[in-house]
Amino acid sequence: MLPTRRFMNAALEEAEAAGARGEVPIGAVVVRQDRIVAAAGNETRALRDISAHAEILAIRRAAAILEDERLSGCDLYVTLEPCAMCAAAISFARIRRLYYGAEDPKGGGVDHGGRFYSQPTCHHAPEVYSGIGESASAELLKAFFHERR
Repeated sequence: MLPTRRFMNAALEEAEAAGARGEVPIGAVVVRQDRIVAAAGNETRALRDISAHAEILAIRRAAAILEDERLSGCDLYVTLEPCAMCAAAISFARIRRLYYGAEDPKGGGVDHGGRFYSQPTCHHAPEVYSGIGESASAELLKAFFHERR
């Protein structure tokens, strides 16, 4: 299995676990030198913290493990296009590459909405690769919201 697929599958596992906890099923993993450093799923409800998105939690955990707030040599895999808040955190953490699954035309901040990395005020823009595990990511979200409607 290609490393990209393996890491996105790990992010999907985090998303599935988040969904099972009643959280919006989004998962993220931080990878350095072909190994997962940190992983997380959304925990906004459990922590009663609107900033507890999967990306933010995975970045926080990786920074703690690596003892560095700059994650320059790290890549982030996330199941949904990051929102503007997460796009900013990814930039500030100096993530090298961002891989995401499903696009988010309504709430995304990378290729939709404010397009954070295209702004002149953005100091660091990661390489962005979209559509990795897109159908699995989208189906997980659709099923989650379908059950709640």
